[in-house]
Amino acid sequence: MAGEAEQLRAYVEYLRDMGVHDFYRRGEPVYAEAVPVPAPAAVAAVSVVDEVAEARPLPAKTTVVEQPVVPVAVPVRPQFLEPPIAKLVSFDDLLPLPAARVDAAHKAEALAEIKTEIGDCTRCPLAYAGRRTIVFGDGDANARLMFVGEGPGADEDTSGIPFVGKAGQLLNNMIQAMGLKREEVYIANIVKCRPPANRVPEPVEANTCDQFLLQQIDVVQPQVIVALGATAAMYLLGVKQSLSALRGRWHSCRGAKLAVTYHPAFLLRDPAMKGEAWKDLQRVMGEMGLKSPAKA
Repeated sequence: MAGEAEQLRAYVEYLRDMGVHDFYRRGEPVYAEAVPVPAPAAVAAVSVVDEVAEARPLPAKTTVVEQPVVPVAVPVRPQFLEPPIAKLVSFDDLLPLPAARVDAAHKAEALAEIKTEIGDCTRCPLAYAGRRTIVFGDGDANARLMFVGEGPGADEDTSGIPFVGKAGQLLNNMIQAMGLKREEVYIANIVKCRPPANRVPEPVEANTCDQFLLQQIDVVQPQVIVALGATAAMYLLGVKQSLSALRGRWHSCRGAKLAVTYHPAFLLRDPAMKGEAWKDLQRVMGEMGLKSPAKA
């Protein structure tokens, strides 16, 4: 199974390198448009006549019969199918904030509608790379605090819930240390399908999926967003900078203040950095007026 998944991924990457990004994104066919193209026979006939004319003038009564131009159907790629992979674009610049915001009583319903819109998504290569479950999001639709990670792992791919593995357990501890419960925050990822071998999401994958995360943010309307790791920060903010350059200051995202900290999976590999992550969370707590249970 692993070998088949790798072969399929290689095939998808080959097609992407050839400029084919969206053969899997929509059910509608890419229609062909008739474009007049000279038939090979016509080109050949004209070429022979030209060579003869240059070598020796034709007799006055000689008649040259031109071959008709045959319309050939050439596939035309609709502009709306082009994925925005050429450059990074922040979530603030992708779309203006909605003129009308969803009220608190209807946020859960609005999130359910987004999940329905996603459906059994086949918009990007991750749908064909061994994905089991689409991991939509989890938590309070009216949360003041939202965490955004990179993408689902193996445990999340099985359960359909973000951050339920070892990294999720650490995130739960971080949330509790802030004086909150997991049920009081909202958690999502840049991509909603597990990348093979937990690799970093590729641009075509993240930029295809970000439309749904953007809608989730606009519905929840959190006061503060915490980007977990450099990948989440890069796509949310539209900049490629080191984590150290992004930490320690406030950013903006969809009307919320955004803080950047380490991904829990990184903290499991390097526990010495937990103190630095706690500093980031303390800044968030100060902004939200939270106190840890020990100091409450």
